[in-house]
Amino acid sequence: MKHLFVINPAAGKYDHTGEFTQKIRGIFDRRGEDYEILVSRAPGDCTKIVQAAAATGEELRVYACGGDGTLNEIVNGAAGHTNVAVTHYPGGSGNDFIKIFSDPAAFKELDRLLDADEAVFDLIRCQENHYSLNVCSMGFDARIGTEIGKYKRLPLVSGSGAYILSTAVNLIKGVHEHYVIQIDDEVFDARQSLICIANGRWYGGGFYPVPIAEPDDGWLDVLLVKKVSRLTVANVIGKYKAGHYDQLPDLIRHFRCKRVTVRCDHESEINLDGELLMSREAKFEVVPQAIRFFYPKGLTYHAKEAASV
Repeated sequence: MKHLFVINPAAGKYDHTGEFTQKIRGIFDRRGEDYEILVSRAPGDCTKIVQAAAATGEELRVYACGGDGTLNEIVNGAAGHTNVAVTHYPGGSGNDFIKIFSDPAAFKELDRLLDADEAVFDLIRCQENHYSLNVCSMGFDARIGTEIGKYKRLPLVSGSGAYILSTAVNLIKGVHEHYVIQIDDEVFDARQSLICIANGRWYGGGFYPVPIAEPDDGWLDVLLVKKVSRLTVANVIGKYKAGHYDQLPDLIRHFRCKRVTVRCDHESEINLDGELLMSREAKFEVVPQAIRFFYPKGLTYHAKEAASV
C-alpha cells in the first residue's frame, strides 16, 4: 500500500508545505512506509493528482493536506475508485468535516493516522459531476460561507471576524430569494432565506446546523429557512448556526430525503464544502457508501457517540 500526500500551499493563512514535508518524512522514513509527497499548483490540481494515482489500480491512502476545500478536491478525485481511501491532514482555517469525530485534533498526529480505522461514507452528488463529503448550501448562508475565506486571509481578522464581515456585506445584498425546491416528491415554491443539504455536521468555520446528520446513513438532511427580514435574520441564523432549528419550527423545516432539486430565477451561489459553483438549477442526490475514509484508531463519529466522548 502506498501513502500519497497532496499538499495545498494556498490553504490557511500561510504555506504549510515545508512544515508538512518535514513531519511526513520524519515519521514515514522512520517507519519504512512507501509514500509520495505532491504539491498542488492551481485550483483543481488535487483532483487531477488523485485521479491519476487512482488509475494505476494500486491500493492508496491519500492525505488531503490543507483545508476543507483541499479535502473536497481529494474526494472528487477519489470518487468511484474502490482502491483509494482518503483522510484529512488539516492545515486550513476551518477543517470542518473532521469535527464530527470525537477528537478532531488527533488528525494532526501522523502516527495515529498510520494506525487507522476506516469507514465508508456517503457523498452528495451535485450537478452530476461534483461531489460533496460534508455540506452543500444555497442562499444567504452560501454567500456568507463562500466569502468567509476571503476575509480570513486579511491581516488580524479572526474566524469570527471574517464571519461578521461577510454577514454585514451580504445583509446589504438581501436575505431571501425566490426558489422552486423539490425534496423527493414534495415541491415548495416560495421565497427562502437559505437551503442546507447536509451529509456532515459542521461547515463554514462554525456552522452546526444539523447535529443529528450522519455521513453513512444513506440519507440527506435538509433544512429550509423561510423568508425572514433583515431585522430577524440574526436571531434565525443564530439558531440555525447552533443546530437549534427545532426551536423555530415555523421558520426552519427539517427533511430527510434522497434527492433535492433547487431552481432559482437567476444564477445563484452553490456552496459545496466551501467551494463555489454558480447555476440557476442545482440537483443534489445522496450516493450511499461512496468513499472510503480512514481516521485515527479509536475515534467515533456517530452523533450520539462523538458527543459523549
